[in-house]
Amino acid sequence: MFNTQPSTKEVRLITSIVFFETITSKIQTRQQLRDSVAHWRQHGEKVVFTNGCFDLLHLGHVHYLAGARDLGHRLVVGVNSDASVRRLKGTGRPIQDERSRQYVLAALACVDAVIIFEEDTPLELINAIVPDVLVKGGDWKPGQIAGAEIVLENGGEVLSLPYIEGYSTTNIEKKIREQC
Repeated sequence: MFNTQPSTKEVRLITSIVFFETITSKIQTRQQLRDSVAHWRQHGEKVVFTNGCFDLLHLGHVHYLAGARDLGHRLVVGVNSDASVRRLKGTGRPIQDERSRQYVLAALACVDAVIIFEEDTPLELINAIVPDVLVKGGDWKPGQIAGAEIVLENGGEVLSLPYIEGYSTTNIEKKIREQC
């Protein structure tokens, strides 16, 4: 008789494929994101948007993103392109390329969609999807957040979430450079 139960190796392979497909389905183009947001809204889901460079993902980022997701049903993360990060942070950044940053974020359970944007701010992207909640880290005042006016004019919320003390990509980068 044939064994109808998959082997442990087969189960791991299938799980890896499903996990990879789940991750890649979260990485979206602008049109795919518009379609996803429309679908979620048809089902009464509240869409939260945040953005950043997310160069070296750390505990502070994970805590922040989980907190952002708790503000609604779906979390969309806009990621600055490599060129955008260089303009904002200087020639030594990003440390990880945009594709790597995108995949790492997409692997988080709290993230529903990830999109790269080329501009220095996500204003065009926010205008395209008009999230229900726009959120940034605690170093941003709600009135200073790009796209705040659009979200507020459409009945949404604009919030700042506090950071976890002691976690920053800049500090990690500095520590690495000091140890090399």
